[in-house]
Amino acid sequence: MDLTLLGVEPVPLQTLPENGFIPSVDKCRSLITPKTKAIALVTPNNPTGAIYPASLLASFLDLAATHGIALIVDETYRDFILTGRPHSLFRSSWRENLIHLFSFSKSYCLPGHRLGAIATSPNLLKPIKTVLDCLQICPPRPLQIALAPLLPEVRTFIRETAEAMQARHQLFRQVLPPRWKIGAQGGYFAFVKHPFKGITSLDVCKRLATELGVVCLPSAFFCEPDDIVGQATWDKSRWVRFSVANVNDEKVKRTCERLAESEFAFGWELE
Repeated sequence: MDLTLLGVEPVPLQTLPENGFIPSVDKCRSLITPKTKAIALVTPNNPTGAIYPASLLASFLDLAATHGIALIVDETYRDFILTGRPHSLFRSSWRENLIHLFSFSKSYCLPGHRLGAIATSPNLLKPIKTVLDCLQICPPRPLQIALAPLLPEVRTFIRETAEAMQARHQLFRQVLPPRWKIGAQGGYFAFVKHPFKGITSLDVCKRLATELGVVCLPSAFFCEPDDIVGQATWDKSRWVRFSVANVNDEKVKRTCERLAESEFAFGWELE
């Protein structure tokens, strides 16, 4: 949003549900122009939860290097990936093109303190720090001092949290009513297509919250409102973001029971 306020124009790279909301390198290549400065990816993604394969991230870094632009990879939710190393980008010649972002707000449970990390070339860090100095001169110093010696010790807690999150994702898949279709899952989130014909996810989320006590977010909060010229389209109005963070198994089950109840209680035509 800061960049948009400065007149920088973001160009959306459309992802599609039939591809698990995984971005296409070829599609990205077709969008690059002489004005392009960077490619930005978020994995695991918010809102879709899609986890981008290591090979895909390597291809995006190659693409960025070929065009002499930056690849920005936001990995706020990387600690919730249990299938191995998320990628090997740091083993390549990465410093001139890769900007790696991380936040301590999720896996380290420090929301609100705005504490994160940037890993990139010193040549890029200098202008980045100049810009940050105009936004936030320094995150709270006491928190940084307290956290640093604890980093190795909290890794066990983070691993246990990730395993619990993975189990809740699996439970959510098992108990989700069949008419509700998962497009992608990962990190905190599952991106789900609701079953109501001709009804926007905004309307669905309103009634779920007010009538059944289920709080979730509609795709309209995250997606571009209009179709993007030259890119394949999909029905963005039907998708809902659910989170399995900060809930127990019983709440996951009760949520899915209420989703099943909504199919009859709302009186809308079902797909």
